[in-house]
Amino acid sequence: MLITTTPDIAGHTITETLGLARGSTVRAKHIGTDIVASLKNLVGGEVRGYSSLMAGAREQALDRMIEDARRMGADAVVAIRIETATIAQGASEIVAYGTAVRLDPPLPGR
Repeated sequence: MLITTTPDIAGHTITETLGLARGSTVRAKHIGTDIVASLKNLVGGEVRGYSSLMAGAREQALDRMIEDARRMGADAVVAIRIETATIAQGASEIVAYGTAVRLDPPLPGR
């Protein structure tokens, strides 16, 4: 499955627009990470626990978007975006979305 932030894919023509493909996840912080974060506030620097948490959440949202596109029979998802929103104290939602499309020539294996 090809995914891109651009509206088209070089070397391919979009022959059919299948609709919105989306995936999301909600992640909450861990109390141990909060303690490390409060110490980092004193000295500065990256809070690796939060970085790792958000990286994993983005990957899960993208994986769910790709699965949604596969269910539609897509070859690719174009114009993808990833957004993050705080939904509660210590919890964030990560949403990945884009347009599921069929391509010509189709990708190998389709």
